[in-house]
Amino acid sequence: MPTIYRKGRSGRRAIRFPGTKASEGKILEAIPEGLRRKEPPWLPEVSQGELVRHYTALSRMNYGVDTGFYPLGSCTMKYNPKLNEELVRSLPFGALHPLFPEDAVQGILEALWELGEFLKGIAGMPGVTLQPAAGAHGELTGMLLIKRYFEDRGELGRRTKILLPDSAHGTNPASAAMAGFQVVSIPSAEDGTVDLGALEGALGDDVAGIMMTVPNTLGIFERNILRITELVHDAGGLCYFDGANLNAFLGRARPGDMGADIFHFNLHKTFSTPHGGGGPGAGPLAVSEKLLPYLPVPRIVRDGDRFVLSYDLPRSIGKVHPFFGNALVCLRALAYILTLGDEGLREVSAGAVLAANYLRVKLREAYEVPYDGLCKHEFVASTRNLGVKARDVAKRLIDYGFHPPTVYFPLIVEEALMIEPTETETKETLDSFVEAMTRIAEEARERPELLYEAPHNAPVRRLDEVKAAREPVLREERG
Repeated sequence: MPTIYRKGRSGRRAIRFPGTKASEGKILEAIPEGLRRKEPPWLPEVSQGELVRHYTALSRMNYGVDTGFYPLGSCTMKYNPKLNEELVRSLPFGALHPLFPEDAVQGILEALWELGEFLKGIAGMPGVTLQPAAGAHGELTGMLLIKRYFEDRGELGRRTKILLPDSAHGTNPASAAMAGFQVVSIPSAEDGTVDLGALEGALGDDVAGIMMTVPNTLGIFERNILRITELVHDAGGLCYFDGANLNAFLGRARPGDMGADIFHFNLHKTFSTPHGGGGPGAGPLAVSEKLLPYLPVPRIVRDGDRFVLSYDLPRSIGKVHPFFGNALVCLRALAYILTLGDEGLREVSAGAVLAANYLRVKLREAYEVPYDGLCKHEFVASTRNLGVKARDVAKRLIDYGFHPPTVYFPLIVEEALMIEPTETETKETLDSFVEAMTRIAEEARERPELLYEAPHNAPVRRLDEVKAAREPVLREERG
């Protein structure tokens, strides 16, 4: 499909604006010489009809949760209820300017404060910030909190290590390293949980903390979680829980009760705000009592009947996002929580766990499932038993009308397929997915060439991934 630059004809316009009374010279006077263009910009010249049809055609080539099943493991790509969007759009919040005085924005301050209170209750922790714009941003914020905590105690010089189970999320080590910590990997035991012996051997007075994905990326809940957090705390470290997999235990267990000092939420996962295309996201952070003095500012504080933005945290790490974060994303999450209530939130985790185990049992005869015990929200299969690559199965799945699951992660499983169905899919959809995956397994044994050349009927055939990585084409060349 040609790009928009290759369509249309010279002189065509989608819309024509009235002329200005000011001369070109007068306009140029306001622009410094060094910032003026030497030649006109290269812009598409298309009619309004061409413009609409082009982007409508592109949208039809796209795949999302509104068009089909999206079993992307660890990403919790569930359906976004349209009510959340309608509620936010129907209220005047979208017209607010971040520089409005506090008295003019009491409504949104109250709504965001209320969301913070709900999140504190869900996490079982006394403090929260809504500023982080995504899960990885929440991770980095958490690492900066740990850094400031030990700096305040005069221990930062020796507490230089962050422990990371090898089943943790891929962004965890990057976040720890960006904050200046040394990352130490902790291997998994045979059952996929943290090896306690290895953990004990790594602990010492040089450890600042541990970053854990709970449940881990194998979909397994750490049955020794209380022992793990006890060991880390006894060594003087802090415990960070990556909350990307909260969908597995929402409303049923609280990180604060497990010993977490920091816990991030992915509102664009668990709380069903829009997800994909690089955002918008939100990664609020809940913290334990000892980290309250270091939270980002400003905080929303209730002062009688008013809500104010307080900067009264002299030991704060400062701002991690301009103004107050992705506020409208947060409001969508608030709408989701208010709509479901306590019982509804518990049903979310029940449905997610049920769906994941249903798929695990249905697929374990066709695919190898290395950790074939009761899982939580997701499970990991492997194509090792089929003699084909995980990417071959993923590409072939596109021909059957499904988005592929996450591939090649976690790294501790060869040819991994990480599958997360979420609670919003029907049994009929799950059964169709099982049928497609089973057929692909049969094809892998009988006609593997079908997989090697897949997808066959997608808008774009299989790409040369090596060439795309080494010689990326990132812009349209004029001419």
